[in-house]
Amino acid sequence: MTRRDIEFDAEGVTLRGWFYPAEGATGPAPTIVATHGFSAVKEMYLDVYAEAFAAAGLNAVVYDHRNFGASDGEPRQEIDPVAQVRDYRHAITFASTLAETDPQRIGVWGSSYSGAHVLVVAAIDRRVKAVVSQVPLVSGLANLYALVRADFVGGLRESFDVDREARYAGDSPAMIPVVSEDPLGPAALPTADSWTWFTDTAKLRAPAWRNETTLRSVEMFTEYEPVAHIAAISPTPLLLMPAQHDHLTPTRLAIDAYERAREPKKIVILPGGHFDAYVDGFSVSSTAATDWFVEHLQP
Repeated sequence: MTRRDIEFDAEGVTLRGWFYPAEGATGPAPTIVATHGFSAVKEMYLDVYAEAFAAAGLNAVVYDHRNFGASDGEPRQEIDPVAQVRDYRHAITFASTLAETDPQRIGVWGSSYSGAHVLVVAAIDRRVKAVVSQVPLVSGLANLYALVRADFVGGLRESFDVDREARYAGDSPAMIPVVSEDPLGPAALPTADSWTWFTDTAKLRAPAWRNETTLRSVEMFTEYEPVAHIAAISPTPLLLMPAQHDHLTPTRLAIDAYERAREPKKIVILPGGHFDAYVDGFSVSSTAATDWFVEHLQP
């Protein structure tokens, strides 16, 4: 599979990634724009999804979020969901300028936190002609109460306030681990499978990943409500793929959100938990996504 390095401007911040050309294309082809979830970098299996899309005759643009991996941006390791949504739109603009792209046939793919972003992007950007949202966050506030013990929520909110006061005084943003081996330790993603997947995947294929994010990123997580946009995606075709046993972005929340979406839409329940979509369940998740894009973007 031939790919090339890319970079593009996102209103003053350079974002970097890879372009995968559609196999067998004899002219401009559909292009899928994709990036990763909370704190993850493109080496964490985005390449295998891009290869699957390319093998089906679809171009793929994959990139690292601002402040992460190969992309520029400050402060490092900060995750602003609104900025990431806007960067998806910058990536769509970039993809539209490529000679290989038919700008009338652009799809967006996202997973976990970026699975949330593509719901928003598809609702507000009509250049998107098909969307796939895999194991998505749909409500930051509901997810907070699903992940954090009730007796810990007050302390977490107090830490947000302390961090705000410190930043106001000129201090750097406080940091928090993304994952922790201790299920009761401080972490943005406090589940055992999060610790296992991130640490194992970093060792295997993503040495650029760092186990830290700003505490402010977690606060912005709690403010983010992509489900508010889901009904406005129509008439763009939506494929939603929750995992059967997902307790990081709970399955029931995604299914409830799906009921609020309008046609055309389809739901595919992936096997296993949140992170199985990338490895053991990759064949199921990639095939469903590829088939959806081919159906709605190929002539």
